[in-house]
Amino acid sequence: MDIIKKFILLFFFIINICHSQKINWISLDKALEAQKNEPKKIIMDVYTTWCGPCRLLDKKTFGNPDVSRYISQNFYAVKFNAEGNEEIFFYDKKFSNPNYNHERKGRNSTHDFTKFLGIRGYPSIVFFSEEGDPIMPLTGYFNVRQIEPYLKMIKKGDYAVFKDSDDLEKYIENFIYRFRQ
Repeated sequence: MDIIKKFILLFFFIINICHSQKINWISLDKALEAQKNEPKKIIMDVYTTWCGPCRLLDKKTFGNPDVSRYISQNFYAVKFNAEGNEEIFFYDKKFSNPNYNHERKGRNSTHDFTKFLGIRGYPSIVFFSEEGDPIMPLTGYFNVRQIEPYLKMIKKGDYAVFKDSDDLEKYIENFIYRFRQ
C-alpha cells in the first residue's frame, strides 16, 4: 500500500474516532468530587432498567456524536438507576433504597434519592449547578433537536435570567440549532 493510501486510511480513522466520542458516565459522588477541582455543571440521566424510552434516550440522543461531545466537554455526566440500590450522599444526607429486591426482574422499589429529586417519570434528566445544587429536571424522552437548547441554556446559565415559562418558550423559539440529527 502506498503512502497516500495509508495517509487517507489514517485520516478517516482519526475522523471516525473524533466523531464517535462516547459519554464518560460517572457516579454522582465522583462528579461532586470532581467539581471541587474543576467546576462544571452536572447532567444526570435518571433511568430504570425496564424503561424503553430510557434506552432510546441513551442510544439515539446520548449516542449522537454532537450531543455526546457537547456533554463530555461541558458537563460531568452521571447515570443513576432510579430503582437501583446505590447509596447516594447528598447535602450531608445518605439516600438508599431500603426496599430494593435484588431478585426482582423489571420494576423495583423507588430509590429515596429519586423521591428527593421529585422524579415522577422516566427517563428524567436532572441538571445540577457547579456547586451541586439541582437546577431543573426534564422528564421524558428528548431527541437531539429537543435537548440541544436545554444543554446550551444550562451550560451558559441563561436559565438564571428567566422570569417565567414564557421566557423559556421564547428562548427555544429563537434558538439556532447546530447539532446534526
